[in-house]
Amino acid sequence: MRVPLSWLREYVDLPATETGRDVQAKLIDVGLEVETVEPLGTGLKGPLVVGKVLTIEELEGFKKPIRFCTVDVGTANGTGEPQEIVCGARNFAVGDKVVVVLPGAVLPGDFAIAARKTYGKTSHGMICSGDELGMGDDGSGGIIVLPPEHEAGTDAIELLELVDEVLDIAVTPDRGYALSMRGVARETAIAYGLPLRDPALLDVPAPNSYGYPVKISDPRGCDRFTARTVTGLQPETRSPIWLKRRLQKAGMRPISLAVDITNYVMLELGQPLHAYDRSRIQGTIGVRRAEQGEKFTTLDGAKRVLDAEDLVITDDRGPIGLAGVMGGANTEIADDEDEAGVTTDVVIEAAHFDALSIARTARRHKLGSEAAKRFERGVDPQAASAAAQRTVDLLVLLAGGTAEAGVTEVIAPSAPRTIAMPADHPDKVAGVDYGRETVVRRLQQVGCDVYGQDDLTITVPSWRPDLAEPNDLAEEVIRLEGYENLPSTLPKPPAGRGLTERQRTHRRVGRALAGAGYVEAPSYPFIGEGVFDQLGLEKDDANRRVVKLVNPLSDEEPALRTTLLPGLLHALRRNDGRGSHDLALFETGLVFHPREELKVATRLRVDQRPTDEEIASLTEALPVQPRHAAVVLAGAREQAGWWGKGRPADWADAVEAARTIAREAGVELIVDQGQYGPWHPGRCAELKVVIDGEIVSVGYAGELHPRVVKALGVPARTCAMELDLDRLEQAADGVPRAPRISGFPVATQDVALVVDKEVPAAVVEYFLKGGAGELLESIRLFDVFEGEQVGEGKKSLAYALRFRAADRTLTVDEATAARDAAVARAAEATGAVLRGA
Repeated sequence: MRVPLSWLREYVDLPATETGRDVQAKLIDVGLEVETVEPLGTGLKGPLVVGKVLTIEELEGFKKPIRFCTVDVGTANGTGEPQEIVCGARNFAVGDKVVVVLPGAVLPGDFAIAARKTYGKTSHGMICSGDELGMGDDGSGGIIVLPPEHEAGTDAIELLELVDEVLDIAVTPDRGYALSMRGVARETAIAYGLPLRDPALLDVPAPNSYGYPVKISDPRGCDRFTARTVTGLQPETRSPIWLKRRLQKAGMRPISLAVDITNYVMLELGQPLHAYDRSRIQGTIGVRRAEQGEKFTTLDGAKRVLDAEDLVITDDRGPIGLAGVMGGANTEIADDEDEAGVTTDVVIEAAHFDALSIARTARRHKLGSEAAKRFERGVDPQAASAAAQRTVDLLVLLAGGTAEAGVTEVIAPSAPRTIAMPADHPDKVAGVDYGRETVVRRLQQVGCDVYGQDDLTITVPSWRPDLAEPNDLAEEVIRLEGYENLPSTLPKPPAGRGLTERQRTHRRVGRALAGAGYVEAPSYPFIGEGVFDQLGLEKDDANRRVVKLVNPLSDEEPALRTTLLPGLLHALRRNDGRGSHDLALFETGLVFHPREELKVATRLRVDQRPTDEEIASLTEALPVQPRHAAVVLAGAREQAGWWGKGRPADWADAVEAARTIAREAGVELIVDQGQYGPWHPGRCAELKVVIDGEIVSVGYAGELHPRVVKALGVPARTCAMELDLDRLEQAADGVPRAPRISGFPVATQDVALVVDKEVPAAVVEYFLKGGAGELLESIRLFDVFEGEQVGEGKKSLAYALRFRAADRTLTVDEATAARDAAVARAAEATGAVLRGA
């Protein structure tokens, strides 16, 4: 919301010395997000005056049309003689009043004006357009042509209100009332402790039976509809300068008088309005839901197919407006001669629509209009009659119209909203002793009616739909008393508490991957379901079951991620496209899976700690959120140089990243051959751990499938790994082990086992470790052999086992017994046979 300071002063008597920066600071103190203060007319210096065009001479022989003009500028040039000016614009004629800048003046942007020779003539100044004066688009598309009543020589800086300050306020969704001068003025008056001149306090005639007929078929979608009629508008009348300038400063483009007035009143009171050409309306105005597939052309000329949830304004022909969003082309106000003629009679609509319905319609049709922006945040329903009256008054005053006596108001019955709250509730929320008097005074300042002593009953003002419970009222008291006045107190945690084991594991994993050369690349947790097809997941894959957001940031990514790979691969593709081809990225974060049974979270009190049962209930209402770790690699893993040739990243690096994570978690990782979704079936490792005696899969690593590489646009031979950190933590026994150091010699025993080709070496290694016992220090696979000697479909795996005791030198018999126990365990589990036996 752009708020001109000169306009704001009409409603609040601010001290004359207050600048836009001062007002910004005050509004920020009461909770409004005033992002910038834009000074208008900075560096502007006169003389800048009104001029009357006396003569125009067309200059020939140039590539573009050039005109040599004489302009009456009164006595502003010191001589009273006509001013000679060269101009290339053609949207003015002899007798028109224009804006002239004379030599010695300075325009915005430090553009100094001086007499200069051009096109064979000397130009003593310049005839100005709106852009040259920093006014923005005034709708004329060229030189400013002023109304004829302004005298030549009049100061144009004051006439056009070129010097001002504009506050740019980022209005949050709960503060819809601040999308109006009335709402911002109310906050300003509170901040300065000054009275407010409410522009909505108008004398409004009572409804009667003479107004334009209106029928509401959906009172839930439209609970209030006011219609007023103005006839006899003078078609040639244009918007006055003050009206145009206020619209321009507020960021809107002047269009025509009737439309400008409705926009002006919307900015002033916050109530969107619409003006219909009465001659184009056929029959009763109605409000109903659209029929599925019904077609309608909006003011922007777009033909739209309506949804059954869309709320529409109708006449006897069908839709004439998309309620609260945009009007229809078939009842558009016409200010130029066309087939339907010029509009002289209008029907003014000031209605109140359901915020949720308008928000959904605006998003469904991608129509972010100024009206929709206000309705979806909440509009004051009580302001509709005043807004209609204000519009009628301006049309009568500025367009020469006549207000008909008929007043239509269709209102659905409703009661004022009340909230019960203890008088000390804000004190408990803030930890500050405000006292009842302060609480009542602050609530009355925001428009509440307050009754009671210790237990208050508060009637909420109609313009504050965001005030729904005691905590909302407490926030109003706190913000007006000043957030900066809240005491700064640090919580005092009990001694001995720190990071949980889960948090420590998470940090260790991140440090270990960073130490291994990976760069952390966090991504947003939102995905589109189409990415699962790109990853090649089966139709019944569990990762395709997603948690969808009710109000997503992007319609293309409405779900929460079930895997970290899409975000990482997107980051890899973006970096590769920008010239970084040797990449190793990682991310640790939550993924989200829906629960089988959907539960609704309960709202907690703020004046006491939630109970264990309440916390458990909240947890059960959340999706399952395991913590995952993932890496992606592309390009060179080792750079070439004097030390060697270097090598590209391959599947083994992805597997090693998984082993790095497992070591930090204190878990033995089993690497088995696997096949899943995005990975190449011949270069995919399934990562397993033992939990409660069972071997459980925790992730996959390897090279991505070529089809996935092509679908995602990542480099060829890209590798990836993802595993479940929470399951790794379950596999750990929770007892950290220090490295075992022994001064006694090591006993090495080699063993060669013959197994089926399909048996992974890692599985054999796992069972060898399990059978060898505590004396085993390390195990290493040093040879794999396949041939006629071991038989068809078989392979030989040779391991070096190192045994050592902490308190003695092992005998040969002890080492041999440990080796035999390891072989026996591997034989039992995998069918391994000792080679040569």
